[in-house]
Amino acid sequence: MGSDDLAAKTKRPYLYEVDLMRIIFICGVLLNHTTSTFKGRIDNASTSQVILEASHLMLHFTRMGFMFMTGLVLTLNYYNRKHEWLKFERKRFVSAGIPYLAWNFIVMLLSIEAGVGFSMANFKADYIDAVIHGDQFYMYYILIVLQLYLVFPLIVLMFKKFDKYHSWIMGISFVIQMAILIFIKYFLPNIDRTNWWWWFRSYGVNVFTYQFYFLAGAYASIHYKAVTQFINAHIKPIAWLTGILSLGTVGLFFFDIDFLHLSMAATMSVHQPYMLIYDVFMIAFVFWVGLRFAYWRQHGLWPWVDRWVHNVAKVSFGLYLVQTIPLAMLAFILAQISLPAWAMLLCLPIGYAFVIAVAFGISWFCYKVPPFGILIGRNNLRFKKRVAQTQEKIATVVEEKSLTPDDRK
Repeated sequence: MGSDDLAAKTKRPYLYEVDLMRIIFICGVLLNHTTSTFKGRIDNASTSQVILEASHLMLHFTRMGFMFMTGLVLTLNYYNRKHEWLKFERKRFVSAGIPYLAWNFIVMLLSIEAGVGFSMANFKADYIDAVIHGDQFYMYYILIVLQLYLVFPLIVLMFKKFDKYHSWIMGISFVIQMAILIFIKYFLPNIDRTNWWWWFRSYGVNVFTYQFYFLAGAYASIHYKAVTQFINAHIKPIAWLTGILSLGTVGLFFFDIDFLHLSMAATMSVHQPYMLIYDVFMIAFVFWVGLRFAYWRQHGLWPWVDRWVHNVAKVSFGLYLVQTIPLAMLAFILAQISLPAWAMLLCLPIGYAFVIAVAFGISWFCYKVPPFGILIGRNNLRFKKRVAQTQEKIATVVEEKSLTPDDRK
């Protein structure tokens, strides 16, 4: 690997572009789920519902974007460290596992209180089932990431073992990913999966279904300078193709519905060959936007914008974890409203702003008030302790600098 590789540096710089990328991806996720909530309240077969359905796949790059980001950040932090993998697994399973267990528990209790979907009599069985399968409250991503933590040491080993063949690794990974998607879309529906182990049957929570995106993030981290230079040098065709592919998702929707006669669930699925191409270009485009933000903040960006981006990025994981609460609140509010389909569609921006505001409010509370930070993967008890230690060190340095040489003897 060349000296231009970011991961080879002893001191890891803070990547401000990653902050904005986190925000774009999590806001896309919340918009995706907000539109689904609105779609459930709009009359079937109305033009407004068709608009929401046909444009829905445009937002489905966000899941894969998160996979990419996870691979990038993990590799950036751990690729060139002394590999104490047991310590790594313990730290990562605590930071993601505790929120996973806690929010499954909290939201299930809230659902019982609201009389939606669960009962106290079956709470234990329902809770264990939700934790094992990750199929409640949009928690599937956390279950996938927990699997990634288990295989991440093997990813690092592979890239280090075949350090001269990283492009080959990514080429093979892309072909495998495309083959997986072709199989899922065109062959898997015709196969009886009744006796399959759930981990294979429910491929949406299988980490290997997303292997290319995790590996792409790792590759981008290892060859950071080369990747960013490529994106900056080719941003015009990347941007044009991203826009064309985005509009092409509308064509894909009608192709799946009218030509292939797929169910709505299959039509809306992210596991389609076309979506792999779209995701790659969309992730590259979002990466460029993040790079521009990092440039702007060094060349006259308003300080309040910089602070806002940094603060939202801090709780982006929390926004994902708590999203079921504002989405359920939104669904309840919409159920009390009787509006024509077109008027309901026009209310979408208001509903989206509501979901963002409530999710951020809950997450920010957890971040700022100990010990709730652990619920969003932020141990703010430790954070408070470190702040106090840092302040004490600064005070000591200031005091020492104020002394004369004779005083220091």
